[in-house]
Amino acid sequence: MEVIGSRGFRDYFMIFLGSLVIALALNLFLIPNRIATGGVSGFSTIVYHLAGVPVGLLMALINIPLFALGWRNMGHNFALRSAFGALSLSLLVDALAPYLEPVTRDPLLAAIYGGGLSGVGMGITFLAGGSTGGTDLGAQLLHRFLKTSPGLALLVIDFCVIFLAGIVFDAELALYGILGLFLTSFAIDLLQEGVPLARAAYIVTDRSEELGQAVLKNLERGVTELPGKGLYTGQTRPVLLVIVSRSEVSQLKELVSQIDPKAFMVITSASEVLGEGFKRFS
Repeated sequence: MEVIGSRGFRDYFMIFLGSLVIALALNLFLIPNRIATGGVSGFSTIVYHLAGVPVGLLMALINIPLFALGWRNMGHNFALRSAFGALSLSLLVDALAPYLEPVTRDPLLAAIYGGGLSGVGMGITFLAGGSTGGTDLGAQLLHRFLKTSPGLALLVIDFCVIFLAGIVFDAELALYGILGLFLTSFAIDLLQEGVPLARAAYIVTDRSEELGQAVLKNLERGVTELPGKGLYTGQTRPVLLVIVSRSEVSQLKELVSQIDPKAFMVITSASEVLGEGFKRFS
């Protein structure tokens, strides 16, 4: 059983806050503009416009059997937090609906802001160790019974909902739904991993000692020497790994150019860097 201390209260508050943000996205942008971005909320939006069933109520009714079937596959703490998130979202969507007017009637703006805001809310709940139920649970169940990958199952469910929206509403609104789904995923990743402000550089050079010391002295960044071997030449040469900020990339390239113009360097984005000189471990 989860013991709720100060950290636990903070996490549950964050899950509630994330659910509130999602509820605002649905009521202010997505539901009134008939934009279904997949998932349980998207399906509930379709049914609401067809039969008038409240979105939050239908979300709860769909989530109950999903939780009942998928409870054993989830960790106990995650299951409790997700149940809290799903219940909070269902209640908030219906409780806020009578008091909120749509911000825009432009479906493009609704897809952009509704999708992005939904992603922010989901990202907050994920950071707190929970979720809002829905198609995440459905994907786990499909993975369990049909042996499909969870990612593929989630994609299939979302696109089935969007395809249904295209039939019930029209194809243009379905395209806006795809845009909203993309922005939701983008916002979740951005909140989870942050903006990739760091760069990882792999440098193959015959002057590794000199270059490493130059990086330590001029950039004040750590350098890790990795063993490397060229399969074509059969030669063994060290590979330097350097993590720098985006603003330091040009300085690093200048150092490499000055010390070893024949060096081979690969620079990639590092979505998240934790440790000394960068972000602290939470």
